[in-house]
Amino acid sequence: MLHQLSWKVGGQQGEGIESTGEIFSTAMNRLGYHLYGYRHFSSRIKGGHTNNKINVRTSVVHTIPDDLDILVAFDQETIDVNYKELTSEGVILADAKFKPVKPEDCPATLYVVPFTEVAAELGTTLMKNMVAIGATAALLNLEDEVFQSVVDEIFGRKGETVVQKNMTAIAQGHELMNGMLGDNIGKFELEPADGKHRLFMIGNEAIALGALAAGTRIMAAYPITPASEIMEYLIKKLPKFGGTVIQTEDEIAAATMAIGANYGGIRSFTASAGPGLSLMMEAIGLSGMTEQPLVIVDTQRGGPSTGLPTKQEQSDLMAMLYGTHGEIPKVVIAPSTGEEAFYDTIQAFNIAEELQLPVILLSDLQLSLGKQTVEPFDYSKIEIRRGKLELGELPEAEDKAYFKRFEVTEDGVSTRVVPGQKHGIHHVTGVEHDETGKPSEAAGNRKAQMDKRFRKLDHVNFNMPVFKNTPHEEADVLLVGFNSTKGAIEEIQPMLNEEGIKTNHAHIRLIHPFPAVEMKELIDNAKKVIVVENNATGQLANVMKMNIGAHDKIISLVKYDGTPFLPKELLGRVKELLTDGNI
Repeated sequence: MLHQLSWKVGGQQGEGIESTGEIFSTAMNRLGYHLYGYRHFSSRIKGGHTNNKINVRTSVVHTIPDDLDILVAFDQETIDVNYKELTSEGVILADAKFKPVKPEDCPATLYVVPFTEVAAELGTTLMKNMVAIGATAALLNLEDEVFQSVVDEIFGRKGETVVQKNMTAIAQGHELMNGMLGDNIGKFELEPADGKHRLFMIGNEAIALGALAAGTRIMAAYPITPASEIMEYLIKKLPKFGGTVIQTEDEIAAATMAIGANYGGIRSFTASAGPGLSLMMEAIGLSGMTEQPLVIVDTQRGGPSTGLPTKQEQSDLMAMLYGTHGEIPKVVIAPSTGEEAFYDTIQAFNIAEELQLPVILLSDLQLSLGKQTVEPFDYSKIEIRRGKLELGELPEAEDKAYFKRFEVTEDGVSTRVVPGQKHGIHHVTGVEHDETGKPSEAAGNRKAQMDKRFRKLDHVNFNMPVFKNTPHEEADVLLVGFNSTKGAIEEIQPMLNEEGIKTNHAHIRLIHPFPAVEMKELIDNAKKVIVVENNATGQLANVMKMNIGAHDKIISLVKYDGTPFLPKELLGRVKELLTDGNI
């Protein structure tokens, strides 16, 4: 029996490829397996090659695998594009409709299965994916009943007849495949899972649920890949809690509307990707100057301009740290798993209100759209902290002066009030201002207000330590990353250690303010530091050099072709760097 299985389905966009993967993976999740899935898709509504690769394990997994055991192909392009991933023991399940041809250098076994024909006999060719699920079940020695609850959930609203037809399609695919396999029935049978209930979600859903748990009641946003699922999730859920999602005319309106809602005392946020964040830069500055809380989710994708809307990249880092004109304090958080995405979203709202500044939750396409097993969230851990928000009665100033909304304080944070509060009248403007908000360009006032705003970052415990897997006091190499590269690094760390290369791993979760003290200690205890990131210029590596130095130790390992790091690929490149005179 296998500890791990890699399975992929591919075809043209719009012919049920995503739903095929969804049905298979959801059923495996309900059996208690750990999963990680990643979709390759084009930036169009219909047509173009798409595939969904799913890693199934009996243990925790946070990345997609290099190799492939089973490839379900609904067209020849799927075979041609993906066959090189197949192992020598691998299997191709191909629809007979397109008369599949196996490339000469493909080591896998090809089974030509009449998916479309069987589905047509049952009444509709749309059920060809269910026939393919049945064929997969034969390879894994799974009972058809494993898929019953998933089919009920997806097709139940269409009536019992539709449900039964889909289950019949699975049964016939299973029976047909059994006849073809002979002694190979159950060839890819997995070790039994533990049967525990776990969540199975994309990172965007974890972020959206985190925003809901944090108490947000307004999301203002404009749809954009790969952030739209956050909006779509909350469109369904927020009204149940008295909230709403507002689709604005553009990202500028989305950011300023979120600022306005926060000014009114309602937790609000927005989410977008690189192009949208570029439009929000002026609004981010407005949040910083007016000291209004603002949470922004940036789901990174390939750039610049429209770039690669549906491909992986981590190239927004510098823009998020230093974007907007002038200088303001801000916080940038970068979760790396679905679990972190949930809890860090809640922290983003707390920090935004406590420090009264913009907080950017930085994700990337792999984390945002990769579907993964997540342990059930512990809601007892949730804490709502609103900082110096005063909702009670305010004392009247002796001199009848305006309320000092921007009072210069030791910790840089002033008391915040909501519009209409008695004795809370103050002025709000995007220009520099005095303590009551009235415009002031006086040199002394300017320095006092600038210093006040930046003191905010000196008086808070963010409670987001660097993730450390550091078994060696002195390491040959320290691998560093952020966001979704964590999974691939986790996979190769034990491999490097087994080869005698003492390897530590650090993953940075709070990127700004940068955890210089924590990282310096780790860097000092390593001969070399390899920073793994999906961009062309080594942005995280440069941030580390700016904050710590260690230019002689830090090496960039970058990938910017739109695809995530695969473990064996990363392993090879790390070893190449280490044998190239770097140790």
